[in-house]
Amino acid sequence: MWLTGWSALALLGYALAAWGASPERERWMPALWLAWPAHAVALVFDLGGIGQLPAGARFGFAPALSLMFWLVWAVVLIESRFLPLQFMRRVLAMLAAVAVALAWVFPGQLHAAATPWAPLHWVLGLVSYGLLGTAVLHAWLLGRAERQMRHPGSGGAPVGLPLLRLERLTFQFVAASVLVLGLALLLGAALGAPWHWDHKTLFSLLAWCVLAGLLAGRHWLGWRGAQATRWLYVGAALLLMAYVGSRFVLQVLLGRVV
Repeated sequence: MWLTGWSALALLGYALAAWGASPERERWMPALWLAWPAHAVALVFDLGGIGQLPAGARFGFAPALSLMFWLVWAVVLIESRFLPLQFMRRVLAMLAAVAVALAWVFPGQLHAAATPWAPLHWVLGLVSYGLLGTAVLHAWLLGRAERQMRHPGSGGAPVGLPLLRLERLTFQFVAASVLVLGLALLLGAALGAPWHWDHKTLFSLLAWCVLAGLLAGRHWLGWRGAQATRWLYVGAALLLMAYVGSRFVLQVLLGRVV
């Protein structure tokens, strides 16, 4: 009941924000400050299994996706105080609404913690999704800014941030995601459970290798621009397949309990 109410409130706020994400309807943007906290409470109820039977933490592809968009919105709400980001709010609000709806329909499955450190492993993995999602968003903004610089008449709202600063922010988020994902992998390997080369483990390791390779290439080979963003998008796609993609296939398409 509580989960349903907070999810509905978040959906309403994101829908109003998406509808009002234009200069002539800017008065609707405070709806984001309704949606984002409601989204946070819904995540707490969902991931914590509060008020659900049996009690216990629940994880799944939809809650992971929902948390990723909540973390992305946390960064956007901070940066929007300094940058004109109205042009991207509509798409982000609609994507967040879809993620909330998916988590509402597919709330995840009960997971028993094998050790006291298991919740930290789960949290680190989910946070790495949010950090990498934020890096992808900044990479997209970087590409948009570069196109506007090369083609001044291309139109569209300006990004409003110097290219070098935007590039630095992008790779800071990449570095943070590599660090957090690496900690999650190390902790998962040290929890004492037998190591399994399943889809989640394989795609997570591939994603970490690609992203670490991107940071190395940028540092030693000077990778920038389209070459760097391609590596970032590949790494993000691999990480998305690691948990969200594999769990979607198992839970929804195959109907397995994992």
